[in-house]
Amino acid sequence: MRISATVDHTAARHTVAVRTGGAAQALNIAAKSDGRGSAVNGGEFLMLALATCYCNDLYREAARMGIDIEGVEVEASAEFAGIGLAATDVRYRTKITSAADAGAIDQLLRHTDAVAEVHNTLRQGAAVTRVEWDAVSA
Repeated sequence: MRISATVDHTAARHTVAVRTGGAAQALNIAAKSDGRGSAVNGGEFLMLALATCYCNDLYREAARMGIDIEGVEVEASAEFAGIGLAATDVRYRTKITSAADAGAIDQLLRHTDAVAEVHNTLRQGAAVTRVEWDAVSA
């Protein structure tokens, strides 16, 4: 399954969309107040990707393990020291609301940490390749 994201920006418009396989959806992300790019930065989106992945995977894995979850809160954070520098101190924390016993929840948290795809992508490091797009003229 191919997953992609697109930002299309000019002075007159700012659109953001994501696609998983054949399912696409637009996201309501504002342009910067100066009109140059997105108001949400890439680091924020990266942390959102971590938090979203873990949240969704918790529900998926809880269902597989027969654990009922009433609610999930995930906060992801990282340090970005400067232009061109990779994130450091990437971490996340989770609160789960559930009637399940603490041992089952701990097992769920540990298991989900091991199978969360975005987390594993960052942990293993993935090649990022710039490819040429067809030439566009104004």
